[in-house]
Amino acid sequence: MSDPTPASIFRELERRKRFLSGGFWIKIGLLTLFLLAPFLFPSFKSVDLMIKIIIFATLVASFDILLGYTGIISFGHGMFFGIGAYCLGFFLSKYGSPSYLNIILAFSAAIVVSFLLALFISFLSLRIKAIFFAMITLALAEFSLILAMKLSRFTGGEDGISISLPGIFTVSTDFGRILGLDITGRIVTYYFILLICLGLFLMMLRFTRSPLGRVLQAIRDNVQRAEALGYSTFIYQIISITFGCIVASVVGGLYALWVRYINPESCLSTVIVLDVLIMVIIGGMGTLYGSFIGAAFLQMAQTFLPDLQKFAKTLFPHADLLHNAMERWLLIFGILFILIVFFFPRGVMGTIQEITARRKAGRAS
Repeated sequence: MSDPTPASIFRELERRKRFLSGGFWIKIGLLTLFLLAPFLFPSFKSVDLMIKIIIFATLVASFDILLGYTGIISFGHGMFFGIGAYCLGFFLSKYGSPSYLNIILAFSAAIVVSFLLALFISFLSLRIKAIFFAMITLALAEFSLILAMKLSRFTGGEDGISISLPGIFTVSTDFGRILGLDITGRIVTYYFILLICLGLFLMMLRFTRSPLGRVLQAIRDNVQRAEALGYSTFIYQIISITFGCIVASVVGGLYALWVRYINPESCLSTVIVLDVLIMVIIGGMGTLYGSFIGAAFLQMAQTFLPDLQKFAKTLFPHADLLHNAMERWLLIFGILFILIVFFFPRGVMGTIQEITARRKAGRAS
């Protein structure tokens, strides 16, 4: 048996340190929080907030694979999110019936359609560089939105599609009480989505930390150098796009599974991509874990900032100027966003990683 190489010894030491680091226990604490959220915060508003953080953090991570790890700017990511949502609506309500088989068929159809469409877009426009590729994907996303609006007989148009779910996912399902919490179909749906999102996130972690992921990062940093080393950057970029888009379509199906209603504005609007881009910037590009920070910030802001005026009227009933200021919660959100970008120029997680790397380098020297 051959002696261990310095590289294998280093990897083994890193594996042992991983379970002793503070970051590892923060991840365990975060997972525990999501697992216990329905018991700790049993109100529907709180559970809805937690599951949307999970859903959009997974969506942001899939977008980060394109932008943060491969350097591809795409404004069509929301289109794949909408494909997954509409596939679920078609199979469970519009052209099918609520059954477990149709749920499987809906997600399978979303994966196949997203794979073929991502391939088509990649071969059609990937050789166009930088902002031009982004503009083509934006045009396709707008086209999909208009198509969903106009083909109302097929998609339901602006009226959308109400989704019916089978068996254990129905709201009326009751499994009794556990630790004072009524286990209904909503709670079952929460844990089902949590399980799938966890699996998708672990898959994306493995994807980015594999040799393939390191090649994608090399392409992001310097395309010419990667090509000089013999890598077919075009093929690797196609793999990155198709993988990220497939994950986005699955997340779209999970979103439809939770809200149980879809329409073009909620699933295909370019506002979704803009929100995802904001979350990536806040969390940090090329970090994956930063997606939870970005999603939590945006979802909590959208949930609680509109209620600031009510709190201001309760605490300061005669401060009319404050009431008017609190009414414009988007202005407050904009100020918070500017402050985060100012103090965390690489995103929250990216800046933390940069500071940690500097401290490690200082200790080593």
